[in-house]
Amino acid sequence: AGVLECSFADETYEDLFGEQTVLCGGVTELIKAGFETLVDAGYPPEMAYFECLHEMKLIVDLIYEGGLERMWDVVSNTAEYGGRTVGPKIITDQAREAMRQALNDVQDGTFAKNWMAEYEAGSPELEKMRKAELEHPIEVVGRQVRALFTKGKAIEA
Repeated sequence: AGVLECSFADETYEDLFGEQTVLCGGVTELIKAGFETLVDAGYPPEMAYFECLHEMKLIVDLIYEGGLERMWDVVSNTAEYGGRTVGPKIITDQAREAMRQALNDVQDGTFAKNWMAEYEAGSPELEKMRKAELEHPIEVVGRQVRALFTKGKAIEA
């Protein structure tokens, strides 16, 4: 029960594609871009953090629970209208073409070749990206905001 049948190759390509374009790469870049847009417009970083990152869990939980329609059913009509009309302006044909290229890079081995070269070199670019993200303002303010919720509570490692 609950098993989805597919080939090993399909699972591999779909997994790498999903991680790079939606689940890890896409979501994190979208969150940071939203945060930066609000902060650049003069909104408090703490509020931008809540709006663009903290509330993501609520939306993802709703989608997980019942698909996209469940999420649209629960959010306000204003949020639904805005999301349905503005979302396609953010994820444009250019973004879709970049996704197709990412899938092609997975399928033709370009991603694997690049990753293996990076790994064999000791992951210097990955380390630079990790350090840069730790210093990104959303991570700085996020650590401060999350600390407010953990005061007096035991933190599990």
